[in-house]
Amino acid sequence: MGAAALPRVAAAQLPTIQPLASRSVVRPELLRRALAALQRHGSQIPHRDRIAIADFSQPSAQPRFYLVDMANGMATTLLVAHGSGSDPAHTGYLQRFSNEEGSNASSEGAFLASDYYVGKHGRSQRLIGLDPTNSNALSRALVVHSAWYANPDMLRTHGQLGRSQGCFAVSEADLPQVFARLGQGRMIYSAKA
Repeated sequence: MGAAALPRVAAAQLPTIQPLASRSVVRPELLRRALAALQRHGSQIPHRDRIAIADFSQPSAQPRFYLVDMANGMATTLLVAHGSGSDPAHTGYLQRFSNEEGSNASSEGAFLASDYYVGKHGRSQRLIGLDPTNSNALSRALVVHSAWYANPDMLRTHGQLGRSQGCFAVSEADLPQVFARLGQGRMIYSAKA
């Protein structure tokens, strides 16, 4: 399938950007690990100006998906769901990662954001796993997509987000800016520790 045309996001729709140096943004150790992954996989990642980091040490009720601008060190933080197989008791906390087919779990490591398509979750973006811990991402159909269970109103009614089948599910309102800022050929890094 070819790439679907995506609408541009107006500047007024973008949330306030927070400085990367703030401890409330990206944990320093996680940022170091993401930057090491960017360096390690550099030849496979054509665009290194922006990256996304999913900090799965935080609960799903917290914004934990960081869109980081590498040029100015600023980040935007959004909600993101984790896989049901990573949190079988539905506690809101990721308990484990998996790369196994049928696990419905989130995978850890570096991903290359690939092409866009329209599927059962609407507009979506394929991901290619770059590490042994996520090498099955493409065959497992782990993608970036929006979902009703990742919308902020889930926090008001349930205190946590719902769970995906291992995909990076963001709110329906946030998907256009994720696509606009991440784009194709950039890295998403997923970790817990």
